[in-house]
Amino acid sequence: MKFTRSWLGDHLDSDAASESIAERLTMLGLEVEEVANPAAALRPFSIAEVVEAVPHPNADTLQVCRVRTGSGEASVVCGAPNARAGMRGVFAPPGCVIPGTGKRLEAASIRGVESEGMLCSEYELGLSDEHDAVIELEGDAPVGGSFAEYAGLDDAVFHVNLTPNRPDCLGVRGIARDLAAAGMGVLREPEWAREWMAALEGAGAFACPVEIRLEFDPADAAACSLFVARYVQGVVNRPSPAWMQRRLRGIGLRPIDALVDVTNYVAYDRARPLHVYDADKLRGAVRARLGRVGESFDALDGKRYEVDADMCVIADEGGVLGLGGIIGGESSAVSAETRNVLIESAYFEPARIHRSGRRLGIASDARHRFERGVDAGFSAEGCDLGAAMILALCGGEVSGRTQAGVVPSPSEAIFLPRGECKRVTGCDFSAEEVAETLGALGFAVESEGDGMRVASPSWRPDVGVDMGGAADLVEEVLRVRGVERVASVRLPPPERLHAVLPQEQKRVRLCRRALAERGMMEAVLYSFQDEADAALFAEGEAEAVRLANPISAGMGVMRPGLLPGLTRALQRNLDRGAENLALFETGHAWRGLAQEDQSFRVAGVRHGLVARHRDWRVPGRAADVFDAKADACAVLQALGAPMEKLRCEAKAPGFFHPGRSGVLFLDPRKPLARFGVLHPAVSEEMGVAGAVAAFELFVDALPVMSRRRGRGALRLSDLPLVRRDFAFVVGEEVGGAELLRAVRGADKDAVAEARLFDVFTGGDVGEGKKSLAVEVVFRPGERTFRDEEIRALCDKVVAAAAALGGVLRGEGE
Repeated sequence: MKFTRSWLGDHLDSDAASESIAERLTMLGLEVEEVANPAAALRPFSIAEVVEAVPHPNADTLQVCRVRTGSGEASVVCGAPNARAGMRGVFAPPGCVIPGTGKRLEAASIRGVESEGMLCSEYELGLSDEHDAVIELEGDAPVGGSFAEYAGLDDAVFHVNLTPNRPDCLGVRGIARDLAAAGMGVLREPEWAREWMAALEGAGAFACPVEIRLEFDPADAAACSLFVARYVQGVVNRPSPAWMQRRLRGIGLRPIDALVDVTNYVAYDRARPLHVYDADKLRGAVRARLGRVGESFDALDGKRYEVDADMCVIADEGGVLGLGGIIGGESSAVSAETRNVLIESAYFEPARIHRSGRRLGIASDARHRFERGVDAGFSAEGCDLGAAMILALCGGEVSGRTQAGVVPSPSEAIFLPRGECKRVTGCDFSAEEVAETLGALGFAVESEGDGMRVASPSWRPDVGVDMGGAADLVEEVLRVRGVERVASVRLPPPERLHAVLPQEQKRVRLCRRALAERGMMEAVLYSFQDEADAALFAEGEAEAVRLANPISAGMGVMRPGLLPGLTRALQRNLDRGAENLALFETGHAWRGLAQEDQSFRVAGVRHGLVARHRDWRVPGRAADVFDAKADACAVLQALGAPMEKLRCEAKAPGFFHPGRSGVLFLDPRKPLARFGVLHPAVSEEMGVAGAVAAFELFVDALPVMSRRRGRGALRLSDLPLVRRDFAFVVGEEVGGAELLRAVRGADKDAVAEARLFDVFTGGDVGEGKKSLAVEVVFRPGERTFRDEEIRALCDKVVAAAAALGGVLRGEGE
């Protein structure tokens, strides 16, 4: 929301400085992002008089002007057709920055003639798009004076960042009301509004010739519950007055003509959007109704939109005129030739406005206000205000007011118990202070028993959670009376202070550290995902939780897992030239709204080479299923999982490659992690070329364990280790991890390590079999091994493998 200091002064009688107003607004909860003064950029520009203008000796389209600036005379080469002797304009001296172009002006020789400055157009000063002629000022403009001061541009512009529950402050009137309640001035009615509304009181001698209708089924009646209109005939659509144009330009709006500028001005002045139709272009009655499939219209933004049966449209007998509360149509737009107009002031359902605007991608000032909730009680008065302004600026005769529908019922009054302010805030406000503060904000207050009954004003609608209970009333009192009144209270010191982290936070730290040590970078992503991305990883489970009000079209569901978001982040980085990526994330996933449908997970993805840099000494190796498994195992080990009991099966979900994936578990009914290479079809759909190694770990499924579980005393020895290689022929169903687990358990004291280093199938191994080669490291105790001890250990290893059906390769051939 933007407004100027002079605009605020229409509604607030205050001599407070702009800085003080900005500070107080922020303390009131209306955060001021910026206070800018356009006069600062225009400070070097002064008023000058053209003393002489002669043709340029070397250019047919240029003139050489001798300009009196107040501090002397300067020669200016000018190409504007209206530059002439005797006129007064705006002079820019060398060295200043031109606001419209951002360039620094320097003295220069133009076609052989020195130019010591320039005469400026409105475009060059950043005031409008007009650049065909230089600015012409009145003949009494003081030569040498400040142009910004003369033009009334020394007017600070406030930019306020509003929360969605304050639609009343989308108008200057609402902001002035809050400031007046906080003691920053006295609320008043603008002088022009009093004068013009008084002139309207004697008007309205004839009835509105255009019939207004609301055509809804009872179930959809809230789409447009009120439609107020007035007819003005015989208008002359001319430019709006200079003061109105200055204010509109000051907040970033382009003045168009008086009829359009009036609707924009009322929207920002009173937070009341209006719409003006060229009445001569209307056919029959004007009605608010739901759209029909197949209907479309050409909007004022130059685009054609198709409507549907959920959208509220304004139509006549010829078809759709516009989207109610969002945007009007070209077919009924006003122009310089308009002579008769119909003024619309209606109330539209906020939720429907939001859905329709979002579906069509239309962002307008009207939609911004209606979807937050405008003041329905001001609909009739807003229509009258628009009619009064049109009468004053464009002339004509105005009809009486016509209305279809009624003002929506006000919300129920809230009971505020005595002492509630002190209970909630610690501030002991008296009943008189509370009643005075709420009354200044427009609330109706009546004493009732041990407290007061408070009714919200019509400009504080219950669209969101603005006025939902007594706590909201306490908030109003506190922010107006001053949050600084809340005293700082020291908490009593505890008898014993324990710095204890919740179990989940401990686990998150362990997971992050383990994966960072493996060279992975943490990603922090949204908890929302694109529905199509989530469907690729759906696993045949329940549908993802859809959001009723997503922040964007690509974030329509709560994430059912972490891998869709990580894969999408991987794709975005690859598209920007990144290579050899390894990303991980920790966070919650949702399969429903119940507590048991939420789970805490850790996931990671790798793409490209495992080595981070190319090296002629180390051949590159692409990330594969074993890297994903190693990542998952590293996290499980960091969390204290009993790795010796961990089992692995090739039963990963369908979004993994069926031959390059697996599941880790302690209990087959409760998987701890899944890993593998993403299915090529999934990678292609996500826009990722090449293999993606990924894992996802279910932290909640892991029992709470000590990180020191199974860690015995450190055993160091200066005696030589003994290494032996074994090649076992086993069935295809026997996994390498299963064989290693059996070998390590052959003699837990003597077997220090076992590592799989080769897998072979075919040849003399036989069908349905495979050869697994294992290196076993034996660690001696207090002395070196004897030969017979080594043979005994080897026999134990062979026996352990035999329990899985394995035989030494070569035996039995």
